[in-house]
Formats: sequence, C-alpha cells, structure tokens
Amino acid sequence: MLGIGELTLVLLVIVVVLSIKRLPDLVRSAGKAARILKSEKRALKEQDAPQAAPPGAGPGAANDDARPSPPGVRGGTGERGGP
Repeated sequence: MLGIGELTLVLLVIVVVLSIKRLPDLVRSAGKAARILKSEKRALKEQDAPQAAPPGAGPGAANDDARPSPPGVRGGTGERGGP
C-alpha cells in the first residue's frame, strides 16, 4: 500500500504531465497580470503625486490658512494665560 507521501508524489507527477501543454499559457498569463498590476500601481502613484502637499507644508510648517487660535491661547501652543 502507498503512503501519503508516495500518493502526493504520484499526483504531483500526473498534474505536471497533464499540464505541460498548458504551462506556457499559464506563465504568459501570469506575466501579463504582473505587468498590468505594475502599470496600475504606477498610474495610482502618478495620480496621487499632484495631490500631495508641497515639500514645505508638512506638519509643524507655517500655514497662512490655519485656523485662528481660540481666545486666551497665546501663540497657538495650547498654553493657558500667563502675564
């Protein structure tokens, strides 16, 4: 009687022998899919690039369009009152 390992090997050989005719098509399809994914990734990066903030507008950078500080807050740092 054959064990699990031997049965697995026999099934693997059968699959390889039967799929040899289709193997080039399978590899070609995988290559096309990889190229499509790569081009879509590039297109998304290019689409997001114009929407990105300019280099000097990161967190902590001066922004003229920022909301004004609430009354009683000096310098917008969140510190209360003081002389």
